[in-house]
Amino acid sequence: MTQNFDYDLLVIGAGSGGVRAARKSAEFGARVAVIEEAALGGTCVNLGCIPKKLYVYASEYAAAWRDSKGFGWQSEGTTFDWSTLRDNKTKEIARLNAIYERLLEAPGVDIIQGHGRLTGPQEVAVEDVHYRAEKILLATGTWPARPDIPGIELALTSNEIFDLPELPERLLIVGGGYIATEFASIFSGLGSSVTQSYRDELFLRGFDHDVRHFLAEEMQKAGVDLRFNHHVTALRRDPSGTGIVAQLSDGEAAFDTVLYATGRRPNITDLGLEHTGVTLTNRGYIAVNSDFQTPEPSIYALGDMTGGWELTPVAIGEAMAFAQTQFGGQPSRMDYDCIPTAVFSQPPIGTVGLTEEDATTAGYAITVYESNFRPLKHTVSGSEERAYMKLIVDQDSDRVLGAHMVGSDAGEICQGLGIALKLGATKADFDRTVGIHPTAAEEFVTMRTPRG
Repeated sequence: MTQNFDYDLLVIGAGSGGVRAARKSAEFGARVAVIEEAALGGTCVNLGCIPKKLYVYASEYAAAWRDSKGFGWQSEGTTFDWSTLRDNKTKEIARLNAIYERLLEAPGVDIIQGHGRLTGPQEVAVEDVHYRAEKILLATGTWPARPDIPGIELALTSNEIFDLPELPERLLIVGGGYIATEFASIFSGLGSSVTQSYRDELFLRGFDHDVRHFLAEEMQKAGVDLRFNHHVTALRRDPSGTGIVAQLSDGEAAFDTVLYATGRRPNITDLGLEHTGVTLTNRGYIAVNSDFQTPEPSIYALGDMTGGWELTPVAIGEAMAFAQTQFGGQPSRMDYDCIPTAVFSQPPIGTVGLTEEDATTAGYAITVYESNFRPLKHTVSGSEERAYMKLIVDQDSDRVLGAHMVGSDAGEICQGLGIALKLGATKADFDRTVGIHPTAAEEFVTMRTPRG
């Protein structure tokens, strides 16, 4: 390390990507510090993946209890205590924060608490203390965006929704992405009356159209009031001062709580980019090359703030590639092909590979296989919930281009399918695979008749 520098690497942001990059770089022998102004673990641990999935689990118990009656379970009823869930979530996050601290300390990473601001291409200020580094990595993630409408200050974002003082009876969710859709299912499952408003004709843009349509039907059956081609133009307090009146496309309606989940923006406020040669894309994200390097040669960026796949495992993969390339003597590139993902709606979505629309746009001649069925469990439970599966197959090579599912355990099932598609599995490979019976997953290897 050059004597003029305090560190080989300074990381701003201790989320999943920043922590992994810092930890692995230190293990490769670099002198590393990470700067974080909030809790270790970033959005995923504190305000995203982890608390959200805990709330997903909680929201599934009511339906599970209703289903149990068909299997002989009897009870006078159940009650749900919001504060128990909220407080236990907080305890679990504190446990994870401590784990992240240990992960950084073990290889000798310095943890600097405070807001990091660039003051030059190789210098970061935290309050009045300046640190110099040969390389700087930006990993500050994204932040919820809210539109400029009257009364928007009355709305919450996903940052605040986990810690409400009580469960809302009437909840309005504005947005059509996976965050809005997941929270609609969560709060509906917990017992809230949920309205989800979205400005376009169907939510979850970018997912397979049949998947989106199927999920919408299932969520409506479960009681979520989905309003597509619908706008919220203003919010105001009701006369009592306790509720919120929303001006909707079809008139006014009163709610206890309004959640806006209308997208996220790179978290670059007061980051000091103006003191560097770092530039932004036309979408407002940090511009980087395939090695995560910005136009300022000493500054790198990765994760959600670069505008790619906004998924925790992707940020971690990018961090591994960065550390291996910069300090491990192992030049690496992140592979973005066939990334599986899930939406933890009710029922959940699992998906990997191309949608039918993307495959057609890319010029593939495709054959589509699909299955729409009532899972075995619900033949006894009495639930009307159904499952949907879909395979997109290239006619020329027989390779499976995409696999999509809506139904219980979709994320778990599609993780395995992700391996198959990554290895180039063909439809013939699927057909030769013996199914596990009786499971929903076996449908993926028993679909024989193409869609007409």
